[in-house]
Amino acid sequence: MDALVRKGILTEQEAEDIKADVSKENKQYNKWIFNKDGLEYKLYGDVRGRFEMFRTENETPGTAAMNKPRDRFRYRLRLGLTTTLNDNFEVGMRLTSSEANGTFGGDPISGNTTMQDNGSKKFVYIDTAYGKWTPLTNSSYFFSATIGKMDNPFIVSDMVFDADYTPEGLAIQGGYIFNDTHSLKWNGGLFVLDEVGQGVLASDDPMMWGVQLRWDANWVTDPAKFPKIQSSVGVGWFDLTEADSLGNAAIPNVQAGNTRFVTSATNGSTHVVAGNLVNDYSPFVGDASLTFTFEKAPFYPGPFPIRIGGEVMHNPRADDDNNAWWGGIFFGKSGKKKTWEASYRYKRLEADAWFEEFVDSDFGAYREVAWPGSGLGNGYRSGTGVQGHITKLAYSLSDSMSIGATWFYTHMIDEPIVGGERSDSGQHRVQLDAIWKF
Repeated sequence: MDALVRKGILTEQEAEDIKADVSKENKQYNKWIFNKDGLEYKLYGDVRGRFEMFRTENETPGTAAMNKPRDRFRYRLRLGLTTTLNDNFEVGMRLTSSEANGTFGGDPISGNTTMQDNGSKKFVYIDTAYGKWTPLTNSSYFFSATIGKMDNPFIVSDMVFDADYTPEGLAIQGGYIFNDTHSLKWNGGLFVLDEVGQGVLASDDPMMWGVQLRWDANWVTDPAKFPKIQSSVGVGWFDLTEADSLGNAAIPNVQAGNTRFVTSATNGSTHVVAGNLVNDYSPFVGDASLTFTFEKAPFYPGPFPIRIGGEVMHNPRADDDNNAWWGGIFFGKSGKKKTWEASYRYKRLEADAWFEEFVDSDFGAYREVAWPGSGLGNGYRSGTGVQGHITKLAYSLSDSMSIGATWFYTHMIDEPIVGGERSDSGQHRVQLDAIWKF
């Protein structure tokens, strides 16, 4: 704090306020931090309760009645432990609730569990289990390497990866801090999607590669001036290898949207197989945001941020339906007592812009007919081939408890023709949340 004051980045009063906040947080959470023999153990977690409503605009009568209103209660529990070791090593693990998905384990893109089955005992799964080494960290450079099952190292939106997705493999991260205003960061990863045993596709293990570069900047260095202006720009590239090993039965088949083969070839081809992906996926992703932080705002304690941003994605390995984008505006930031946030985004995610099993599991639409080759029936399905609106409100009653509401209003991008008429895929999905963190 003293060094930042001397450089003119913070005023003396701002430094004292930060010190007071840190002291308050330490008093609140010290009971979860243990130190022994120079090692630090930190226990953390959160619990979320959710009420969720589904309402489709499709009124087509049918015996399956998949378009009828649906309500449900859900919860998510996460409990983690991080241990900081000597010589810049760290190990960590986290457990999460989720629902069983066949013989695969829990849902890879959701920690939610539905309240049902007469109060039956629910499942708990390993969400993260990793080791991390940070051999370089100083005022200008930092570098770290992580192996295992980890939080996603890539800084992207849920258009690219669901927030609950925790990949397995190797990640490296680093960066260079030019000065108090500009910094560059980069992320890289190689993640295993499946391990193929003996058979025709033996050794054709599907993987995902990714690299990302980010530039963050602070354009107002005088701490007495408002609004403060910050920008962030990122570019990335991702690639799926051995996509023929990602058929419907290979990994959890929880979403739809990608173009897949409906029938198998008669010549014994290992590519043209029912359920296999028709296209390859190597998208480029770019994002940018601009944040204005004002000195104050009504009913908001402390400086008030307003952020505008967006993201684009293009998959050159598919000929059609290969683009995606979103744009939005965000007011405030919840998390501290009496803070709030409100945001709006519009998102368009075409069918073959990216692999359907990575993207946001909450963003879907009503599909009156089964998606060809997906192995899934008709009804509400999340995944790709969807566009629509996302509105969110949240308020923090305390530093550890927040409430919020999210409304999705979505449609399929290419609605099918059913009975000579275009199907109505309009879907409303409302989530009411209460979140406790510790």
